[in-house]
Amino acid sequence: MLNEFKQFVARGNVVDLAVGIIMGAAFTGIVNSLVKDIIMPPVGKLMGGLDFSNYFFNLSGGTYATLKAAQDAGAATINYGIFLNQVLNFVIVAFAVFIMVKQVNRFRKKEDAKPAPAPRSEVLLEEIRDLLKKG
Repeated sequence: MLNEFKQFVARGNVVDLAVGIIMGAAFTGIVNSLVKDIIMPPVGKLMGGLDFSNYFFNLSGGTYATLKAAQDAGAATINYGIFLNQVLNFVIVAFAVFIMVKQVNRFRKKEDAKPAPAPRSEVLLEEIRDLLKKG
């Protein structure tokens, strides 16, 4: 069983997946900062300072000016504004990842376009063929 586990872990796919998860976790901080600190301020400015995070339905019957006030009072709320913010963040992150993957694929196409050198065995066979033609 230990040998099977070693073979499983040593497979390229498992190692690639582990590297992908680690890189994804590290990349998450960068993308979240991009969305929160770079993209959202201009979007908020263009939309007149619109901030969805304070939009909520109060289920308790009282009146509260802000979501924080309702939460501090222990009121039951449906926080649809926070959900809308998360959806907007997801769309922005998904678009940023799409652009990144598109660029990576473009670079890979350039690398794939380069002709691969002929394998050594083929080169040797071609040399033997050429020698036989001469002789």
